[in-house]
Amino acid sequence: MTSLVAPDTIEAFRRDGACVLRGVFTDWVQTLRDGVDRNLAAPSADVKIYQGKDGAGRFVGDYCNWDRIPEYRDFIFNSAAAQIGRALMGSRQVRLFHEHVLVKEPGADVPTPWHQDQPYYCVDGTDTVSLWIPLDSVPRERTLEFVAGSHKWGKYFRPERFNKTALNENDGLEPVPDIDGNRDKYQVLGWALEPGDAVAFNYLTLHGAPANRSKVEQRRAFSLRLMGDDVRFARREGINTSPPFRGVTLAHGAVMDAPEFPLLAG
Repeated sequence: MTSLVAPDTIEAFRRDGACVLRGVFTDWVQTLRDGVDRNLAAPSADVKIYQGKDGAGRFVGDYCNWDRIPEYRDFIFNSAAAQIGRALMGSRQVRLFHEHVLVKEPGADVPTPWHQDQPYYCVDGTDTVSLWIPLDSVPRERTLEFVAGSHKWGKYFRPERFNKTALNENDGLEPVPDIDGNRDKYQVLGWALEPGDAVAFNYLTLHGAPANRSKVEQRRAFSLRLMGDDVRFARREGINTSPPFRGVTLAHGAVMDAPEFPLLAG
């Protein structure tokens, strides 16, 4: 299991809440690009499209399409992603939570604001990992960034949509701190990336990404959300979750054993 991921990479992931994995999915890049093309041609009802200012490029996000897009399904069930996630989390079992595709077209001047993923989700637990896989070259100035160690702060910050509107008004959660205005107070991690690299991060790690100000280069990314041994279903009454998982019938606190969350390893 651990032979797929170097021990120092596992240590960095658990210490910092984020790490980089070089070239681990190079053989899957074209498959995922084909899947993204299929997805964009026929997005789901939950697609989010943020238009840049003055007709600039779009920022498109869509999720939970793995059961209808064969390229996604092929990658999820046949790549080494689950085993890499298993090694990073130290879990016996790995389940799929969902996949999330994020496309910033050339000139998409909509940044990804600093946020944690878990406050959006219908899950509790700490054995979590997202594998964010770029399908285009991503220079350091356009890459996803992370606040090292923020997954251990013991906090849930207020979730917002990527256009900065609150996902849930008056949810009682504190706002995300001003990372960009106080970068010297934090250890901010980020890496220039090539197609087939991946960054792995915990659902509680604060992260964000700048706008794509390139006039010619897009930034396509496929993100796979995986769950380990201690993750349980969380019913948040009166609270919107994203993805909504409208048809899931699990009870609060239940093991994530449902058709929507297939077992990938263990």
